Amino acid sequence: MTLTKSIAAFLHHCSVERQLSDHTLQAYGYDLADFAAWIGTRRRKDEGFCADGVIATEHLRAYLEHMTERKLSAATVRRRLACLRSFFRFLEDRGTMPDPFTGWRLKLPKRKRLPRTLSRDETTRLLKSTRAPGAARHAAAESPSLCTEIRLMIATGIRIGELCKIASSDVASDGAAIRIHGKGSRDRMVYVTDTGLRTELRKLAAQRQRRLGGDGPLFLNRNGEKLRPHSFRTKLRNFAGQAGVRRRVTPHMLRHTAATLLIESGVDIRIVQRLLGHSSIATTEIYTHVSDEALRSTLERANILGGLAR
Repeated sequence: MTLTKSIAAFLHHCSVERQLSDHTLQAYGYDLADFAAWIGTRRRKDEGFCADGVIATEHLRAYLEHMTERKLSAATVRRRLACLRSFFRFLEDRGTMPDPFTGWRLKLPKRKRLPRTLSRDETTRLLKSTRAPGAARHAAAESPSLCTEIRLMIATGIRIGELCKIASSDVASDGAAIRIHGKGSRDRMVYVTDTGLRTELRKLAAQRQRRLGGDGPLFLNRNGEKLRPHSFRTKLRNFAGQAGVRRRVTPHMLRHTAATLLIESGVDIRIVQRLLGHSSIATTEIYTHVSDEALRSTLERANILGGLAR
C-alpha cells in the first residue's frame, strides 16, 4: 500500500471508527500531507531514500531535523509527531509496516502556555453588544443567531465544534439545559442560568423543530445551512471588532474566558471540569492561573504594607 493510500485509510478510520471531529481530521490531514511531501522531495533527490516504502526511525529523525530547520514551533513539532505516532500505530495494528516509533525515546521541551482570555472589560463589551438595540438585526446579516451563539459560548464554555453539533432536540423544553455532543463521543449536559438566554434558546429550538424536525441543527448560517466552525470564527471576529474589542477574538478564547471567570468566582474545579467536558482534571487546572487583573485587584484590597503600618 502506498503512503498516500495508507494516509487515506487512516483518515477514514479516524472519521468512521474513532469519530474524531472535523477540526482534528483536518489537522491530521495537513500534518500527514506535510510528511508525505517531505518523503516525496527526499526520494526525488535520492532514489535510494526509503526505497522499499518502509518508514524507519532514521527517517523520523531526519523529518524532525527538517522541521527544526524550518523553525517550526515546539508545539507544532509535538503535534505532528503525535499525529505520526498514531498513524504508524494504526499501520502496525493492520500489519502494513512496523511502528518506527518503537524504541525511540524522544523528549521535546514542553512550554506551558497560559490560555488566551478576554479581560472582564472586553467580555462586558462583547456581551453588551449582543444585547444592544438592533444587535440581533445587525448580526442577522452574518448569522441569524450570532448573538445567541456568542452568549451561549461565554455562559457554558462549550467548544465551537460542540456548538455547531447542537440539534434542536438537544435543548430542554424550558431552554435551561442542553445536551452537548463532546469530543470522543462523550455526551454531557450544560445548564443555562440566564433567563434571557433560556428564552432565546427555547424559542429558537421550537422554531427549528417546526421547520427542520427534532434532529435538525439549532444554529444555521445565513443560507439556512448548518453552522460551520470556520464560518463562526469569521463572524465572531467581525462582531468583536465592531463591539470595540481590539484583539483578534477566537471561539476558543470564549471557552477559556468562561472557565477562567468561573474559577475566579470560586466555582469548584471539579464542576468546571465537568462543564468543559475534560476527561482529566489536570487539563482543567491550567485555568487556576489568576489573571493579572484579578491578581492586581486582590493585592490592592489586601494592601499588606498599609495594614502593617497602622
